Amino acid sequence: MSTNVIAVINELIETSKDGERGFLKAAQDAHDAQLKEWLSARADTCTRAARELQDIVMQLGGKPENGGSVSGALHRGWVDLKSAVGSRSDHAILADCEKGEDVAKKRYQEALAKDLPADVRTLIERQFHGVMLNHDQIRDLRDRHAAARS
Repeated sequence: MSTNVIAVINELIETSKDGERGFLKAAQDAHDAQLKEWLSARADTCTRAARELQDIVMQLGGKPENGGSVSGALHRGWVDLKSAVGSRSDHAILADCEKGEDVAKKRYQEALAKDLPADVRTLIERQFHGVMLNHDQIRDLRDRHAAARS
């Protein structure tokens, strides 16, 4: 069972690392100073989440992931390409962030559908709550930036 649990946690580590890198890129590209700061804080949250998950993997005797996923790298490459073609608006940046949080939500939901030890489940549920909060805040910010553009 440990190997399966470790695999589930390692996938969430990759998801957290994807979030960290995605939010850092978004903060770098954002135009609004407050939005830059907020996105950087989200990256820090993802960093802490990954560390918590890595600690659990080590406690279980496994080797924790330390990088992101291939799909996350491809998404960031697409974002880089769009940035190179022209300056993205804060609305577009937030829309990309929301897509990333949609992926994180799905991965956390899939993890929570598995048979997990109680302490691992508690940690993943707490982190999932944070993912949901991030997603909703990003959606609200995106909507505000869309309204400001109109």
